[in-house]
Amino acid sequence: MTMNATGHADTFGLGEKVMFIDRKDRRYLIDLVAGGEFHSHAGFVPHDAVVGCPDGTEVISTKGARYVVLRPTLEDFVIEMPRGAQVIYPKDLATILMIADIRPGVRVFESGVGSGALSMAMLRAGATITGYELREDFANRAKANVGSFLGESSLRSYDVHIRNCYDGIDGEDYERIVLDLPEPWLVVDHAVGALRRGGVFVAYTPSITQAMQVRTALGDEWASQRTLEVLHRTWHIEGQAVRPDHRMVAHTGFLTAARLIDKS
Repeated sequence: MTMNATGHADTFGLGEKVMFIDRKDRRYLIDLVAGGEFHSHAGFVPHDAVVGCPDGTEVISTKGARYVVLRPTLEDFVIEMPRGAQVIYPKDLATILMIADIRPGVRVFESGVGSGALSMAMLRAGATITGYELREDFANRAKANVGSFLGESSLRSYDVHIRNCYDGIDGEDYERIVLDLPEPWLVVDHAVGALRRGGVFVAYTPSITQAMQVRTALGDEWASQRTLEVLHRTWHIEGQAVRPDHRMVAHTGFLTAARLIDKS
């Protein structure tokens, strides 16, 4: 079996996740299983019709509906994956990776792992994560999602504890602290002790009042403080008819980032 540049086999195999996309761009994420069938209002497609086909194959349902079958991207999986908590939207995940400078080998403390969307983005960028999560069901869901999309080997770099980071953070040599919590300002003092000098702190907060409280908590020990939001607007392009789409993904949350410069 030959492998392509992404590390996948050239053709789909049993156990893989695939994305069915119909003519209206509706997306359906499934796992290929022996004897399985993909069902919709437009009939069904046997999984065996997909196994052995290359990425981007078109298949036809029993009622004549056409689907393109693709390997899901991380963006696809985050939007469609099983979840317990609300996930951070891909536009914010991408920005967090950049402003937190997530790279291979970086040691990250993450709290509020939720359904694991942010964890997956950071793990695939090469980070090693220690996570705190209050709810065991969320922690289990996050680990299941990570293992499902990135593979079981990724869990070796993902150590999740059922703990409350408001009570403190074990360890004192993290290079990044990334938080998705209701009250991240309560973690700032703990972060000073746990984060390496020069390290990056990032907090995701839904409301601007939460972001304001984070900024108030960040004292003189922190440099390069900033708060931002990311807006995602697509465009309708059909021949010469070009305009912004009527709907856009506007506000989802605020990102507050800072660098630790004083541990005295």
